[in-house]
Amino acid sequence: MSDPRQSDVLIVGSGAAGLTAALNLAERFQVTVLAKGRLDEGSTAWAQGGIAAVLEPGDTFENHIEDTMVAGAGLNDRATVEFVVEHAPAAIERLAELGVPFNGGDGDERWHLTREGGHSHRRIVHVDDATGRAVQEALIAAAQAHPNITLVPDMVAVDLATSRHELRYSGAGRVWGAYALDRNTGRVALFTARATILATGGAGRTYLFSTAPGGATGDGIAMAWRAGCRVSNMEMMQFHPTCLYNLEVKNFLITEAVRGEGGRLLNPRTGHRFMPDIDPRAELAPRDVVARAIDAEIKRFGLDYVHLDISHMPADFVRGHFPNIHDKLLGLGIDMTQAPIPVVPAQHYTCGGIVVDLDGRTDLPGLYAAGECTESGLHGANRLASNSLLECFVFGEAAAQHIATHWEELAPPPPIRPWDESRVADSDEEVVIKQNWTEIRRFMWNYVGIVRTTKRLERAQHRIAMLTEEVNDYYGHFRVTPDLIELRNLLQSAELIVRCALHRKESRGLHYTLDYPETLPEAVDTVLVP
Repeated sequence: MSDPRQSDVLIVGSGAAGLTAALNLAERFQVTVLAKGRLDEGSTAWAQGGIAAVLEPGDTFENHIEDTMVAGAGLNDRATVEFVVEHAPAAIERLAELGVPFNGGDGDERWHLTREGGHSHRRIVHVDDATGRAVQEALIAAAQAHPNITLVPDMVAVDLATSRHELRYSGAGRVWGAYALDRNTGRVALFTARATILATGGAGRTYLFSTAPGGATGDGIAMAWRAGCRVSNMEMMQFHPTCLYNLEVKNFLITEAVRGEGGRLLNPRTGHRFMPDIDPRAELAPRDVVARAIDAEIKRFGLDYVHLDISHMPADFVRGHFPNIHDKLLGLGIDMTQAPIPVVPAQHYTCGGIVVDLDGRTDLPGLYAAGECTESGLHGANRLASNSLLECFVFGEAAAQHIATHWEELAPPPPIRPWDESRVADSDEEVVIKQNWTEIRRFMWNYVGIVRTTKRLERAQHRIAMLTEEVNDYYGHFRVTPDLIELRNLLQSAELIVRCALHRKESRGLHYTLDYPETLPEAVDTVLVP
């Protein structure tokens, strides 16, 4: 392709959603894909579990829809759930065609299906315990091989280019691409396109403990909000119950499948197995129930962590099912076939985000979004295990299809103003950024975590207001750096999370507040309008 800065379609993000969209568009269009760091640095490669779809005899779409609705505490949009579930088997077929080596089944079964919390059937295809990595590798290989796709790594998106940036100012909210900082040159480039797709992932790094990769700073959500899109249900932050507690290794997730195959949660001080006291489903209760139970146990006994123990199962079984986790833990001096694993809950998935319809369209013409940065109506108040990669494939394809069918209605971009940095200087105090970054993540963990109160939320809101003033002042005076861009987006995401949490006067799914412990009879989305 001649110039990746002027393409037919611009995609921000190189994970499952972004690359699925790119591959679906590339037959007809020139596509530019921006990655914030390396191409495989997003959350997709970290997904250990698998992809949920109705594949076994006896399982039905209706079952999968029901399981998703139950996990989502009724906040899901039923039409979206039906749409995604019905498109799931075909999405998995296409991945198999791309060469994703899903584990084979026994006898007549084509694939080995595993089961995770909240699912009524075995319906999760996987590649050992590292499905995401296999999917990411297959998608990157296919994209690199396609002449119409240009992958541009090390580009940190700063803001969407809208009608306000046209040489002839227009107040219309049409999106014409994005401005992005090139990490290698330190300069901001303008990328224009007829259609733009945000596939930027979640906002997990707003929290101190998170299983999300370093780049999950809510960039797409913050950019879309600043440009004029509605954002919804940001209070619904999923905490994964079992992240390895290790001061050297941050963010190593112990997959839910360990509990699915017999792992038990124990109090390390008393040895007591506490989950059966809390829920008849014990360790296989939905994630929000398990995370709250662990949080309560830790707070009640003043613990640093709880134990996840699967050492009562045969050693060969454990090694066979969890080869990657077993090896990783052995390197840290823990043999999971003999000893328990220390775990804590950690932020894991952003269920809220940019409001999109079934075509992946946002409120702004020319702007689409897919994957974890969106609120499509699929997850409701809590995401069901292994529905996340699925959402990326289904909506990545839906957005691509809508762009292709409505191509004639998408006008070519008018002249857009280049990025102006004539009035800014190089930053003199990187320490300001570091300090603010740490502060946000700590107070979000303490005040806006698994269990909330109105007072704690107001404290967080007060601190966010002070920091926003500081960061905006800094942003206005200094040349942008990747850290400054991320800090600005992190702060915006934190503000949206807290606003949504204060708005919801009930406890539902992942949003649990001591001031409103009851669930209201009607499930209503929290929608913020810019």
